Amino acid sequence: MKNLSIDIETYSSENLAKAGVYRYSEAPGFEISLFSYSADNGPIKVVDLACGEQLPDEVRLAILDPAVIKWAFNAQFERVCLSRYFGEWLSPASWHCTMIWAATLGLPLSLDGVGAVLGLEKQKIREGKDLIRYFSVPCKPTQSNGQRTRNFPSDAPEKWTAFKTYNIRDVEVEMSIKDKLSKFPVSETEWQNYMLDQKINDRGIRLDMALVKQAIQCDESFRKTHLAKAQILTGLANPNSTQQLKGWLEENGLQVDSLNKAAVSDLLSEASGATKQVLQLRQELAKSSVKKYTAMQNAVCADGRAHGLLQFYGANRTGRFAGRLIQVQNLPQNHLLDLEQARELIRSGEFSAVEMLYDSVPMVLSELIRTAFVPKDGCRFFVADFSAIEARVIAWLAGEHWRMDVFANGGDIYCASASQMFHMPVEKNGINGHLRQKGKIAELALGYGGSVGALTAMGALAMGVPEEELLPLVKAWRNSNPNIVRFWWDVDSAVQKAVRERTHTQLQGLDFEYQSGILFIRLPSGRWLAYVKPRIEKNRYDRDAVTYEGVGESKKWQRIESYGPKFVENIVQATSRDILTDAMRRLNSHGYKIVMHVHDEVVVEAPPDTSLDKLCSLMSETPAWAKGLLLRADGYVCDFYKKD
Repeated sequence: MKNLSIDIETYSSENLAKAGVYRYSEAPGFEISLFSYSADNGPIKVVDLACGEQLPDEVRLAILDPAVIKWAFNAQFERVCLSRYFGEWLSPASWHCTMIWAATLGLPLSLDGVGAVLGLEKQKIREGKDLIRYFSVPCKPTQSNGQRTRNFPSDAPEKWTAFKTYNIRDVEVEMSIKDKLSKFPVSETEWQNYMLDQKINDRGIRLDMALVKQAIQCDESFRKTHLAKAQILTGLANPNSTQQLKGWLEENGLQVDSLNKAAVSDLLSEASGATKQVLQLRQELAKSSVKKYTAMQNAVCADGRAHGLLQFYGANRTGRFAGRLIQVQNLPQNHLLDLEQARELIRSGEFSAVEMLYDSVPMVLSELIRTAFVPKDGCRFFVADFSAIEARVIAWLAGEHWRMDVFANGGDIYCASASQMFHMPVEKNGINGHLRQKGKIAELALGYGGSVGALTAMGALAMGVPEEELLPLVKAWRNSNPNIVRFWWDVDSAVQKAVRERTHTQLQGLDFEYQSGILFIRLPSGRWLAYVKPRIEKNRYDRDAVTYEGVGESKKWQRIESYGPKFVENIVQATSRDILTDAMRRLNSHGYKIVMHVHDEVVVEAPPDTSLDKLCSLMSETPAWAKGLLLRADGYVCDFYKKD
């Protein structure tokens, strides 16, 4: 046997969506109830484990044999669950995932979604969700079901037969996906990246559960006291009710259209006395959120660590990683100077001291979220991240040499950009230092075709840039970066040519090719970006533009319009991702234990005598495929995760 295609059905008392598969599968009473498989594309068979059937010996041996490639859609689920079943941790080295394969081609991250887009003859059975709800999760005890908390096959034999059919169908769909995608195999490098991702997820990261529990309790105490204050001031039964509070405010002389965040800020400028106090209380209560802490509580496993926080190829347009469960990709930053003191006050339950010493309890709790991630005993966190990675990559791809000179000389790109734009020297905290902020805003907002709207969205007006200066700022940045602007439109032309002429074209180390109804853009790393069913259509400006099918902002499969600068954004972010995975493989090969990574930052758990300089040096190495690209990684060491 060389290949084994697998799909399983399971039961657990844990909520899979909230707990993740690692905690889900370690719950008491967890079991695998159905196991469908196909060996080397042979007939699909189902093993009814719930009814006493056993896995055939050849299947058991194949699962444990590193030479046999195991296939599944979202293979992490099958691998982790089978690890619990066998009582032996299964290495990801011999597991391949059809979900990842589909994602590399820009397809959805769901089995039914992929099946629908590919137009498979056999689709995932839609009634399966109802069957999973019936057999795979606890049920509510009622008089009619004899007060049972779980449904067994004997409770609904016809449904159980349908569940077995559903289990078999999933293997059929997965095998059909493999067959459909066989012309576009995943590279060995990407499978190595996937296996390292699985290794990092298996390792997990430790959580300070004492801090987590106290933070949740502190928030509950804070909400209770502030709600009581609001009740006393207003006399309302529920001052948290928008309708009740709007009525009270209007009775007290304030005209209220909305009570959202921006509206409350505006109302505070004209409120006074009790109305001002009530609005301030509402503002503080709105900031109060312990969702991340609750997610930690839901996901932590018996070993005190959270596993499965990273989704490989979570952003299938670029191949970048996405966060899961605790969503580590969007953690609040921390700016408290006495972070350790605030942390210890919360951890020890000194909530009154926190309220006395700090302006906002919710702000403190928010800034402490990162610090709930801690290294194991005897280790510290070594955190390293790439400096201005996207700015470096776009300069390298576009050949914007003045920018590359800045990086070569260790300069500040925001100062250099401002100097280039305004034709005068700009130094941080020095001569013309006030212009650095404009350079920073321009750098962050304008690299991918952004204009006045992008500057506004980046907060330019709030940062003090007058509205009349926005358009001149756009023009100044573009005039200072002619090669980047030219690169946008050269990419636009290359994409349109590839789609219109069904041909292959090259541009500055990139390949553009139309094949089998897909637009491929080959990156310098050799990896392809894929855009499904591209075509040329007129955009709102009556100009030709490329559209393609993909997962849009609404998370639904739809036709998406794009153009040169947007494709450049995908190319730059995807190349930055490839630099990160290259660095992570290198660190892993040198024995560094990566426990988490966030955007362009890697978190390593290591003994205190580990060399940070060596780690940063390894990370800064330019990949063989990126000759001429200048990289730099900076780092710091900490006893709990934080922003340095």
